[in-house]
Amino acid sequence: QVQLVESGGGLVQTGGSLRLSCAASGYTFSSYAMGWFRQAPGKERDFVAAINWSGSATNADSVKGRFTISRDNAKNTVYLQMNSLKPEDTAVYYCARSRYRSSTPGSYDYWGQGTQVTVSS
Repeated sequence: QVQLVESGGGLVQTGGSLRLSCAASGYTFSSYAMGWFRQAPGKERDFVAAINWSGSATNADSVKGRFTISRDNAKNTVYLQMNSLKPEDTAVYYCARSRYRSSTPGSYDYWGQGTQVTVSS
């Protein structure tokens, strides 16, 4: 079965950094685009970043210049490096897979369970 398992979330102070990982299994990782989304309580699930099979990436405007998505196809893992964190970054972060790079949640067919990121003031 396809499995996506996020890790690396936690509590950090404003201005701090955190690296999230998403370990994939059960499919040919290198054939799929991967994305990161986040959802705060009572809010919509928002796009964060996505990367295609070859490493071409795009970020949401809200995280541009602060977050970097990357992937290691040899390790079946996608990463989200988060720097200069702000309280508004607090959310559950999810990784997901898609046949192509997309900012639309409906383009993704499998999702991880999420990892909590909390940024304190």
